[in-house]
Amino acid sequence: MSGLGFKERLLNTLKGKPVDRVPVISITQTGIIELMDATGASWPEAHSDPEKMAELAFAAYDLTRLEAVRYPYCSTVLAEAMGCKVNLGSKFIQPHVISHPFSEDTDNIEAPKNLVEKARIPAVLKATGLLKEKVGENVPIIAGIEGPLTLFSHLTGVDSYIKWSTLNPDYATQCLNIATTACIEYANELIKHGADVICVSEGNVCSDLLNSDMFEFFVKPQYHRFCENTTGIKIVHMCGNANPMLDSLAECGFQGISIEEKVKDFQAIKKMVGNKSCLIGNISTSTTM
Repeated sequence: MSGLGFKERLLNTLKGKPVDRVPVISITQTGIIELMDATGASWPEAHSDPEKMAELAFAAYDLTRLEAVRYPYCSTVLAEAMGCKVNLGSKFIQPHVISHPFSEDTDNIEAPKNLVEKARIPAVLKATGLLKEKVGENVPIIAGIEGPLTLFSHLTGVDSYIKWSTLNPDYATQCLNIATTACIEYANELIKHGADVICVSEGNVCSDLLNSDMFEFFVKPQYHRFCENTTGIKIVHMCGNANPMLDSLAECGFQGISIEEKVKDFQAIKKMVGNKSCLIGNISTSTTM
């Protein structure tokens, strides 16, 4: 067990196998200002330029000694590919969705043909290959994607997302099915291009806007389907206070669950989750680090 490489250590940890120590990684994006300045690979260019995207991700390993590379730096890539307009932001502001093509109805909502050829997806796929060339087989590559709920809320807008989830659950489930299918297609393509781990990022649209019963009804089946149909190692990152849904979340098939510092009583959560999934995070980047 001694002398495990970074990739072997992380994958063994997520698979529940013995390791010599805890991996030191970031599940969420690592494109900080200092690394942009050090590399010349800055936002917003690094969101769409594969060379700059890869260079900025590599710097988190090369300069800070984090034991993985993680990219891209937003949760809007799939949304843009499915028809949302995206403002790519600035050096200091992440990309954000500025239009919701299905805010009124979802009769025509569907993943476009050749989804992985749309918008910035080809740039992310190329960056995956470039990172594989840079790090070889010793350093794990973590690719982030927006989760089904986040994608659903981008496509429809938060107001419609809340309304349909509450008043028209069949309609909401139809939307969520389409979003999950798109996530599966994109995630598998990332794995095919060299990613080792897929991090499914869900914003506060999940933890703050859904109660545990709604999570069980709407989300859990979709997460099951995502995990069953996506190759490779899968982690889900939940923004906000995910306490009410962690028990169900641990049964969805993700090898890892990343949580924020807002989740309280980590030891009790660990006891509840047990060996069903590996808990990650629970550390404040702004205060602790």
